[in-house]
Amino acid sequence: MAVRNPLENLFGKSPIRPIQEHMLLCHEAGEQLAPFFEASQAGEWETAKQVHRDIARMEREADKLKNSVRRNLPKSLFLPVPRGDLLELVSVQDRIANRAQDISGMVLSRKMQFPEKLQEPLLNFVDSCTAASFQALRAIQELDELLEVGFTGREVLRVEEMLKELDKLERTTDKLGASLSRKLFKLEASLPPVDVMFMYRVIDDLGRLADHAEKAGHRLQVLIAR
Repeated sequence: MAVRNPLENLFGKSPIRPIQEHMLLCHEAGEQLAPFFEASQAGEWETAKQVHRDIARMEREADKLKNSVRRNLPKSLFLPVPRGDLLELVSVQDRIANRAQDISGMVLSRKMQFPEKLQEPLLNFVDSCTAASFQALRAIQELDELLEVGFTGREVLRVEEMLKELDKLERTTDKLGASLSRKLFKLEASLPPVDVMFMYRVIDDLGRLADHAEKAGHRLQVLIAR
């Protein structure tokens, strides 16, 4: 007797549930950046390595679920949204986990540590980025409810408020990232140039993670507007 893929079994319950499960995995990968940076900036490299492995595992699981969604999302759904829009949402979500893996891998491979003066603003920036990801997750967890009510009524208003908050959080991360870059600029003359280059790249990539979260919210907004 053939054994069914447990990921595929999700589709028997709801075509939307796997998309929500995927976003949860992607957020959890991004969320691990907080303990990763706490460990790496403290020089606790074995701990950082284990957290990176956890992030990589979550990213692989998210990839498997993404591919399962692409293979198994029915091509003829009686839903008020196009199948292509749902697949695009999954693609945007997936970039959160990919970015988290890239960031942690780069920091770990170079054993990168920001100057002590920048470590607190760095950790605040990381927290803000993962807060944006969490807000995107909260909104996407409402997708099944939105479908049930046909994207109308009070549920739509509630999700739109969540998306407005997501936009605010993303703007906050932009400000924190710009502030961190300015602080680094003031110190860069005293630091090895190659290290500085990679520090700016980490700041940029963290900001992109928050951007991916906001874009996931925008894709949800597109679904609501149709």
